[in-house]
Amino acid sequence: MIVTEDLCKTFGDFLAVDGVTLQVKAGEVLALLGPNGAGKTTTVRILTSVLRPTRGWARVAGYDVVTQPNQVRASVGILTEQHGLYARMPGDDYLDFFGQLYGLDPPTRKQRVNHLLDLFSLQASRNRRIGEYSKGMRQKLALARAMLHDPQVLLLDEPTSAMDPESARLVRDSIHDLRSGERAIVICTHNLAEAEELADQIAIIRHGKIIVQGSPDYLKLNLLGAAEYEVKFGVVLNGNTPELPGGAKLTSQGTDWIRYQVNQPELVNPQLLASLLGNGFPIISLQEIPRSVEQLYLQAIQAPDDTEGTDV
Repeated sequence: MIVTEDLCKTFGDFLAVDGVTLQVKAGEVLALLGPNGAGKTTTVRILTSVLRPTRGWARVAGYDVVTQPNQVRASVGILTEQHGLYARMPGDDYLDFFGQLYGLDPPTRKQRVNHLLDLFSLQASRNRRIGEYSKGMRQKLALARAMLHDPQVLLLDEPTSAMDPESARLVRDSIHDLRSGERAIVICTHNLAEAEELADQIAIIRHGKIIVQGSPDYLKLNLLGAAEYEVKFGVVLNGNTPELPGGAKLTSQGTDWIRYQVNQPELVNPQLLASLLGNGFPIISLQEIPRSVEQLYLQAIQAPDDTEGTDV
């Protein structure tokens, strides 16, 4: 659905995007992460044919962003940080207007507008001017506009920004529902918990370059090391360190617990449990220590510049 190769964009002497190579397959959600000014927005603008790349190429929904811009724009739904909503228009008229721009016939426009107003709990406000909407309501209306023509590709910049928790949950559930074998989704967000929940793939961009990309689990393994587990005992250890089987490395220990790292937990954990129980250690629990996308993001961003371009 989305393929880029060595995508670059310069503004005078400033290199905003530097050799970005990405692939987002149909049915996938990619979270594009990075600090402000890293190149996320410029990359998205290239993918919508708003900007021409200085070097490299990109195809979106099978269309070239340079030679087939109209087809690209017809295939993409975009939510930008600045919505550009028409404050004096009522919400339903606004969506109907954009439905006309997308070439939807009247029955289809009516059906899609009603469906999206229902989906985002905006029916009661459909006749109010957009200028009277709250920030969260405007965000939902802008997302409805992006989805109006049922596009093959969605490019969403901070999709739950300014929303209350209930509305943000609704939007995340909608993104889950939109994931299909016929649609690719790219999310640019600073909400790393949201990225972890939604993304099949993560790409982290810094100074215009993709520094790491891969699935969340794969990135955690490569950036944070082997999985870590904690065993809690029903007795005080009194400084005694239980013997661990090969493949398990002790990382820390408390009065009644130990933590260890292991590369193959499916093989080592059963051996470890059998060994501990066989040596008289009563076990209350064994659980994996959660590791977040925030941890791997900070690890990647704080790494030296010479690691940039690593594909893990």
